[in-house]
Amino acid sequence: MVSWYKASAREASPLARQSEPAGRAAVAFAAEVTLDAVACRFGDKQALRGVSLSIAPGEIVCLLGPSGCGKTTLLRVISGIETPSAGRVLINQQEVAGPSRFVPPEKRNVGLMFQEFALFPHLTIADNVAFGLKALPRAEALRQAQVMLARVGLQHYADDYPHILSGGEQQRVALARALAPRPAVILMDEPFSGLDVQLRETMQEETLGLLRETRATAVIVTHNREEAMRLGDRVAVMRDGRIVQVGTAEDLYRNPADLFVARLFSEINEIAYPVVGDAIHTPIGVFHAADLIEGETGILCLRQRAIKLRPTGTGLFGRVLHVRFLGDMAHVEVGVRGFEVPLKVRVGEAVAPAKGAEVGVEISPTSALVFPGVGSG
Repeated sequence: MVSWYKASAREASPLARQSEPAGRAAVAFAAEVTLDAVACRFGDKQALRGVSLSIAPGEIVCLLGPSGCGKTTLLRVISGIETPSAGRVLINQQEVAGPSRFVPPEKRNVGLMFQEFALFPHLTIADNVAFGLKALPRAEALRQAQVMLARVGLQHYADDYPHILSGGEQQRVALARALAPRPAVILMDEPFSGLDVQLRETMQEETLGLLRETRATAVIVTHNREEAMRLGDRVAVMRDGRIVQVGTAEDLYRNPADLFVARLFSEINEIAYPVVGDAIHTPIGVFHAADLIEGETGILCLRQRAIKLRPTGTGLFGRVLHVRFLGDMAHVEVGVRGFEVPLKVRVGEAVAPAKGAEVGVEISPTSALVFPGVGSG
């Protein structure tokens, strides 16, 4: 009886009669987003501290940083859910939040997608997608919802309810709902965090493709560096309510502004040395320690993947202390002549040396980074 009713309802539904092919997603008119010295306070807690950032129309920017650094608060300020305590938010050079003006969220032409997906359990999947299209006649709203569902490959679930969907399918519906009104800006708060690793990568690629098609300006919050590097045209690294560095993934990897950014983008060895004159003296050379003075501490940073293990007689002498299998890679700890602490190295699993083996250790000085130690500078 239940199955018959569902089939009859589908035959009667205007969605069931739609035969429009999936095609491409409708194009939005992308907007420029400007943050001008934005601050946000909750009681005694300063969540944002003078954040300034310009995002070009159609650009995808990822906000990267640890939990509690202000990423989600910044997203909520852009959307209008939170009001800044200082500074301004501009969309296409029009102030939407500031000392003299506040535009409510529903008038900003901004789409939102949260990590919980927040689908309405009592609405059909089509009605979920059409939820933001209330300005349209119902038939037209359902038609556009069907088009978006077709684009994400879920048009056959239009008359079903969210509880029957897998996590990845719910993510697709949430994305379709956010993009259905053709927002000029789409804001996404850790949208892939609840998915398993393989599904996460698939959904990242599908989402990136859809964002490129719609050409909407996008801001994506994440704490996963690989996700930020894969999705973002630029990455804005946040810490303690501030943006500490903005750039392409390659810029941030090769030229991190400080030790915090270096740690985010690489697995690194950190070895402390006293500053003598204006430099630190290490087994692989003397490095100028910018902005440090005699007696302070400099941190030599060596990326694990930049250290090469060679046959003995090449580079520095080393002995393998420990090897840990990591699938395609192996994590190797090596005691290296001249270094007081073992160095961690990542190598291909097939070429990993055995524990106790003697090796040559080759470290290019050009791959090293030097930063102030804790309490220096």
